[in-house]
Amino acid sequence: MAAEGCEEMSGNGELEEPSVMDAPEVPPPPPPEMSEENGSEAVAPEAPVGPDPASFSVPSAVGDEEGELPADFERLWKAAHDNPQDFTSWTDLLQYCEQESHITASRRALEAFLIRYPLCYGYWKKFADLERRSGYNDRAEEVCIQGLQVIPLSVDLWIHYINLLLGTLDMNLPESPKRIRSVFEDAVVAAGLDFHSDRLWDLYVEWEKEQGNMKNAAAVLDRVLRVPTQLYNTHYDKFKEHLNNHPPKEVLSSEEYEELRAYCRQSQKAERAEQAQEEEEERPPGEEEPATPEGTDSEELMQKIREQVLLRRDKVYQDNEGEVRKRWHFEDAIKRPYFHVKPLDRVQLRAWHSYLDWEIAELNRDTKDPTQDPNQAATEESEVTTQPQEASEEAVVTHSDYRVRILFERCLIACALYEEFWTRYIQYLEPQSVDEARAVYKRACEVHLTYKPNIHMQWATFEERHGNSTEARRVLVALEKSMPGLAIVRLRRVALERRAGQLDISEALLREAVDESKEKPTLHAFYSIKLARLLQKVGRNPSEARRVLQEALEISPDNDKLHLNLLELEVSGDPWVSAEAVQECVTRALAAPLASHTKILLSQRGLQFAEDYSNSIKSVLSVYDAHQKLLNELGGTKRGAENGDEDAEKLSKSDDGSAVAVSGEAPPTMPHVPITTPPPPMVGTDMSAQAGYGAYSSWYQQPQYSSYGYQNTWNYNQGYYPPS
Repeated sequence: MAAEGCEEMSGNGELEEPSVMDAPEVPPPPPPEMSEENGSEAVAPEAPVGPDPASFSVPSAVGDEEGELPADFERLWKAAHDNPQDFTSWTDLLQYCEQESHITASRRALEAFLIRYPLCYGYWKKFADLERRSGYNDRAEEVCIQGLQVIPLSVDLWIHYINLLLGTLDMNLPESPKRIRSVFEDAVVAAGLDFHSDRLWDLYVEWEKEQGNMKNAAAVLDRVLRVPTQLYNTHYDKFKEHLNNHPPKEVLSSEEYEELRAYCRQSQKAERAEQAQEEEEERPPGEEEPATPEGTDSEELMQKIREQVLLRRDKVYQDNEGEVRKRWHFEDAIKRPYFHVKPLDRVQLRAWHSYLDWEIAELNRDTKDPTQDPNQAATEESEVTTQPQEASEEAVVTHSDYRVRILFERCLIACALYEEFWTRYIQYLEPQSVDEARAVYKRACEVHLTYKPNIHMQWATFEERHGNSTEARRVLVALEKSMPGLAIVRLRRVALERRAGQLDISEALLREAVDESKEKPTLHAFYSIKLARLLQKVGRNPSEARRVLQEALEISPDNDKLHLNLLELEVSGDPWVSAEAVQECVTRALAAPLASHTKILLSQRGLQFAEDYSNSIKSVLSVYDAHQKLLNELGGTKRGAENGDEDAEKLSKSDDGSAVAVSGEAPPTMPHVPITTPPPPMVGTDMSAQAGYGAYSSWYQQPQYSSYGYQNTWNYNQGYYPPS
């Protein structure tokens, strides 16, 4: 059952407990030789998308015991809150509170724990039992209701809630049975399609029998005959036993009973036609056929009615067995259908993906019929849930959208910590309902994946794509507050504001990032380059962009990326006014503590600028002589390097063969380490070729600075300059 554990229960808060009723042994898989016709199933009128975490709150404690908390409570409480992702710290706290039997401490611990790990159904049960033992039955009920809002597919929690009501309600009051029946209905609608929901159906049937409602018990059995569950065959056996132990009139609905009674009477008359004719010939004149007393039926007629009932149900049973057979190997491959913080292995993850693939494929196959009205199909499914129909005349959509959603919800209990399944569910829902997809994003990001930034950023993109920039902005701001220092999140906020036309806010965000990162030179340079590019390309303010880069160089004079971006900014300006600024930029770089190959590259760039735009040959030769002098000083005196025969890749390599690219730290992986994206390339480069939004693979990604378009060094004629 979804959210149910068997033996390994530490992740859900309890060891294996005796079942509410003894379940039959698990039957073997259905035989392979059976009909391929679709069976029937009970479905709910509305498909589930899970609870809204905005409404999630544990009932407030009323009447808590006063007094000091246990001695080690504060220490364990602090350990759990300092590292909320450490599940062991939480279980240590909960076990300590349980050992101390301190209700106030236990309440505080359980409330805090269930907000972070709401899928641990065993702890909801512990919480409810704690309140009940303390005499707070109303609070125990509130806890169960709250838990079922979070995990409505938990069969075990539904049974626990029903048993709580059975033990606390006064069943002599007329409203109590109505309330119990209403809860049973809510339970089978929410969790009745689960493959392991047999115990819930059995409990419902037995309770109706205890109330003396044999028709209701038969109706519940009639419904579960259409649901593919693990113990599908035992339900049919129970239906036959129930039918044989009671008169059909006390078991069947009035409509079905009268119909079958009339049919069987007609059949009896046809069978006895010849016999009746012979008896009439031998009967004394004037004597009439004995009449059956009004309002009574013979045992023979009752047996014929039973045979017709089973004949109809046998078709339902065979169809349902076919559905179980289709699902059996998928269900058998799922070893941990309940939530646990321990990772699932790849085999288990593939099993869930395969099951989802199959169920969606079955839905697509069944909905290819263009004559089927989806609204009509939903109405028919609703009728099957609320009122059993005659099996031989039903046409129920087995592979429904509702069943696909139920499987997704089951999957998201066992795989709640895996983004891929949340993303897949959202992709399934979005074409049908943007609001439902948004609700799933909300559950994923605000409850289960609070420290997974990727899905939060996907949510922001989703909201912006659907025209809700305000919500996208809120999502990114909340993410940055919970995980401060992530550079990619700040860049997403900057890009969002820029696309929204809020250039002043976009600039302010980058300036704030620059100011806050002055104690971290590498990150400061990264944000400074981003700000300079925004000012130059979007704000059309190269002078301010120049100032930003120059201030960054005062903090990080050895950062080659800052020098290269500043130089590119200067050469991209008006060539008639940029010559002096370009040479000043080169001079600054040559005086900085940069690597030799970087200085040569910058000097070459300055020489090319002079060659391309200088209107005086003397200035060109002056720059050339300075470049030659630099080559001699740094050991790069090869003739090929002077005249362009040397490959650019060789020039951009250091003595040990490493490329001129990485300076500063490598991108960290921990969520609270601030740098997660590399600094951008130079101001003049185009990032449109980058793969993916924010997919920076390494710092700067320009080891040869090839994006400038200078694949080779100078290719001037050999005699253009005199040899030095």
